[in-house]
Amino acid sequence: MRAAPNETTAAEAAPGETAPGETAPGETMAAAMQLAIALLTAGLDSPELEAWAAGALTPADTDGLGDFMAGLHVISVLLLNELHEATGEPSAAILQRLAILAERQRGTPLAD
Repeated sequence: MRAAPNETTAAEAAPGETAPGETAPGETMAAAMQLAIALLTAGLDSPELEAWAAGALTPADTDGLGDFMAGLHVISVLLLNELHEATGEPSAAILQRLAILAERQRGTPLAD
């Protein structure tokens, strides 16, 4: 496929530049993190809003879903680091406590 005159294709873009119609990786990650924060914030409000947000904000395409999952991961790591700094507990202990709390809220019995 040939580019129209004065158009730059992704292969022709100079290093560090983004071809027209493409999103820079930093912008993609920022958008993914904003989606993740919106979903997590909706969950603090009500289960109904969380359910709506999960359906409305979760991308349907594979690239968007992958970016969204990466954003959730980055936010989770940042929150875990904040909890570690605030409590002094090791990250593994924090994650274990959070997992136990999540299971209790779901009503799933824990194995001894």
